[in-house]
Amino acid sequence: MRILGIDPALRVTGYGAIASSGGRTVLVEAGVIAPDVRLRLEERLRDLHVATCEVIAATRPDAIVIEELYTTYKNPVTAVLMGHARGVLCLAGSQAGLPVYTLGHAHVKRALTGSGSARKDQVNAMVTRLLGLRRAPEPNDVSDALALALAYMNIGGRDLARLVS
Repeated sequence: MRILGIDPALRVTGYGAIASSGGRTVLVEAGVIAPDVRLRLEERLRDLHVATCEVIAATRPDAIVIEELYTTYKNPVTAVLMGHARGVLCLAGSQAGLPVYTLGHAHVKRALTGSGSARKDQVNAMVTRLLGLRRAPEPNDVSDALALALAYMNIGGRDLARLVS
């Protein structure tokens, strides 16, 4: 099974594809998509969509897991912009005929560390250990995307619908 985790943003979207077979999970590919911030919103969304479609074609996942929208009411503009980015990512997955799931950061932390309030460095350490990497993936957007994919694998895809909003 191949899973593509995506940590959405309009500036730097992290992605990480992993494959699991025979009880072993390995890194397939990871990186960032960084549309030019000088472009208009619709152009950045287009570039995010095109690049995401290319990542999907290159990594051939069985499912996509995107981080759930998280923001406080203090930043409604950020929430709306993140919603645009997440919508484009969901569209790319749907166009590829893939199931798209969302997980909140607390579910990811709990799936990897056993605690929904784990610190970012603890999650990064688990990503590094579970994938047998020599060092933590950078930037954090990549590590977060890989954490999403690993959380999906740890949950095993079972009853994922009850965890998503």
